Amino acid sequence: MIVVTFGTSPFPFHRAVTWLDRLLSSGIIAEPVILQHGSTPVSGLRHPLVSSYLSIPLGEMGDRLRRASLVISHAGQGSTRLLASLGVPFVLLPRLKRYREHIDDHQLLFAQAVSRLGVLYCTEYDELARYLCDRPAPMTKQLFEAPLLADHLLACYPR
Repeated sequence: MIVVTFGTSPFPFHRAVTWLDRLLSSGIIAEPVILQHGSTPVSGLRHPLVSSYLSIPLGEMGDRLRRASLVISHAGQGSTRLLASLGVPFVLLPRLKRYREHIDDHQLLFAQAVSRLGVLYCTEYDELARYLCDRPAPMTKQLFEAPLLADHLLACYPR
């Protein structure tokens, strides 16, 4: 099973839907897909292997992520942190400003930064198709060893 998550951004992620449809139609993806699509319309994506959800509760999402053969995720920092901590194989698909998928390219900048730590990301269809044919290994190292900002602030400024 492949898990695809677009996160909760209010901007549609049409490029990802189009790519997913192409990957399924071409047979590059030939296993069940769990799609968490958020605000992105997916009514045009009708494939028997796809089960789509507006959102998935965190506990249930964690279970699905742990069972996935691959996770394709938007390049949000929270999602990336979760995927790295679970030790699952994943590829980031950053939302891009030029396609109106977000207000700026912060996801691309983040993906480029964590790529130096071994995280894979793609901005082109052919890159994603290649990662599906030659799957990445599960993440085995801790990417984010520093505490979360909220934890740091709570430690510095006790109530």
